[in-house]
Amino acid sequence: MNTRTVYVPTPDGTALATDVCLPDGTRRLPAVLIRTPYGREAHRAELRGWAAHGFAALAQDVRGRHGSPGEWHPYRDHERTDGAATVAWVRAQAWSNGEVVAVGASYAAYCALVTALAAPDAACDAGPDADPGDFHHDGVPDAVIAAVPALGLAETAREPGGPERLWARAGWWAAHGDRRDSDPDALDRALADDPRLLEHLPVARLAERLTQSLGRELPSWPGLWADRARGRLVARGSTARLPLLAVGGTRDPFAEDTVALWRGWGGPSRLLLGPWGHRLTADPAAPASVRLNIGALYVRWARAALAGRLEPTRHGAIALGDSGRWHSTRVRSAPRPASRPDVTPQDATAQMGSEWRAGAGADRPETEGRWSFGSPTGLRLLHGAEFNADPDRPVRSDDLAVPADGERADRCLLLSPPLPRPLDLAGAAVARINVTADTPCADWVVRLTALDPAGRADPLAFGIVRRTGPPGEAADISVPLGTLGRRLPAGTRLRAEIAGHHFPAHARNPHTGEDPVTATRLAPSRRTVNPRGSALHLPVVARRRYVEPAPEICR
Repeated sequence: MNTRTVYVPTPDGTALATDVCLPDGTRRLPAVLIRTPYGREAHRAELRGWAAHGFAALAQDVRGRHGSPGEWHPYRDHERTDGAATVAWVRAQAWSNGEVVAVGASYAAYCALVTALAAPDAACDAGPDADPGDFHHDGVPDAVIAAVPALGLAETAREPGGPERLWARAGWWAAHGDRRDSDPDALDRALADDPRLLEHLPVARLAERLTQSLGRELPSWPGLWADRARGRLVARGSTARLPLLAVGGTRDPFAEDTVALWRGWGGPSRLLLGPWGHRLTADPAAPASVRLNIGALYVRWARAALAGRLEPTRHGAIALGDSGRWHSTRVRSAPRPASRPDVTPQDATAQMGSEWRAGAGADRPETEGRWSFGSPTGLRLLHGAEFNADPDRPVRSDDLAVPADGERADRCLLLSPPLPRPLDLAGAAVARINVTADTPCADWVVRLTALDPAGRADPLAFGIVRRTGPPGEAADISVPLGTLGRRLPAGTRLRAEIAGHHFPAHARNPHTGEDPVTATRLAPSRRTVNPRGSALHLPVVARRRYVEPAPEICR
């Protein structure tokens, strides 16, 4: 096999640096296309792996990054038009059999998705000199693999419930924004020089202070916060007919976007959700069975997708990380029951191995475990039914320690009794809380931690939502806690924290009703949690339907 660099033309004349790796021989080949802002050269081993399995493999620097000329504007329309032009170029090559799979992770997954969801004549729309006969439907790939997808500015900048993702966006913009190459350690160096950097107000002008450490400007930083419309790609995906493999991790900040993309996709879609973070790596202590050869799985899935062998359904596999088991997850068309009696923790563990059927023959492999607040068998209140959320002393996102002093509580703290037997969790978790704030705007953070019998803490679930309303008005709030895939051993206790901040991962709510991005004034907020109207709802596996991930994904 051989790898060479070519420059692929786009409709406005910009030529994008592209590495092409071809297997030996002269037969026509299916192609895999990766478009990335992180440097195409980092994918050369991956290209060789695809080529070894009989694919033409391409990695391209997106416009304005590394080897490609032009201006770098993250998440703008040129990713769609440049991707469509590249797919059309691939199909015109002598080595191509016409089949193309768009592949990517994180921002590169966005590139793959917008290319897959482009209008048939998207490449032609890009410039006045484009010949419609050159592109048309040739610019849309045949299948797409989207791993840990970063679906857009709004999705990466804010949580679904509204709060701003401060630390992650500052880190990404410092490393990649407004520059041709990358500097992964830029924010760490800036924080070493200026430890209170992320406390800067207003957030919209943080880049001005960051510039002093970086020695370069970040003019695009304020625009990051301007777009508030979420869900565009998910909505467009509902009309797609090509196959999708959505890959994510339960420890990835974009896990819920991955699940939403899979759930809403119109064509055959598969979900692979492991005990991984954004880099698709597991905890070193995780069982070997969750350390998949993901490259081999991609190849197997791509062959099945291009051959039309995938079932026209939405299903996949989620890892019960601590057990090494994989559990089947599916989207069914049958409706769920209108109501369901609550299942206590004791009932939930007793029902493992049983089956609950919902609707007309559509089996649901999980049921709902309900841990009531203030209950001796649910979550016992330790302290903080009333607490003070002070943005000058926020609850830290980077510290799992909890204060023992409840007299000056900064959070509500609850603890469950030890689990009487192991518990498998697979699916969406939520906290439903009855709360009051004395300010017109308040963020509500729920952090769930698993404590093993020795008291060691392991993050289990997290959620944050923003609520506006009359001060002092009690409200019932649902806080989504993400999709879980865990086995909790017997003796595990659940610790729940309810707080008003999660800094520096998220920007501080000023509590004044002002936009947290532009606010310059902060005020404390007095909070109340009513245990009687609050509970934690976890997705308990009620029937053990374990699967092998590759066959489940590729059938």
